Amino acid sequence: MLDGFPPYAPNLSDLLVVVEIALAVMLVVGLVLVRTGHVRAHMILQSSIIFVNIPIVLYGMVPAYLTYVLPYLAADFGQPTVFVPTIMLVCGAAAEALGIYIILVAGTNWIPERLRFRRYKLWMRTELVLWWGVVIAGLTTYWLFWVPGASL
Repeated sequence: MLDGFPPYAPNLSDLLVVVEIALAVMLVVGLVLVRTGHVRAHMILQSSIIFVNIPIVLYGMVPAYLTYVLPYLAADFGQPTVFVPTIMLVCGAAAEALGIYIILVAGTNWIPERLRFRRYKLWMRTELVLWWGVVIAGLTTYWLFWVPGASL
């Protein structure tokens, strides 16, 4: 148990909450960077967030979802402990996929011209909204699972 965290929360869950909050802060820093004209620094930071998050999701979040949520998905979808993590999963998968697509379009010539987007701001803002949805759903999931007496 880490000090300041719920007593029954696994250390990995505590660590993932801290890391995901740090990544969310980095998203805001990336937004500030691009708005102040530091486009290359923005690209490096935002790309790093996408790639750093992949092993976090695969090692920490997917196994937890498979263990604590998936067995109850069909019968209890309306329950917050099933619905909220499922929203996090869907938004997270969309955010990762869109993030990788943005990286490929903005940083490589691997995507054919007809499949490339032109309106970068729209796609970047969509990505930011998805990420904040994941962060909020993730913090809510942590709270529902590990804070005694928590409910929606």
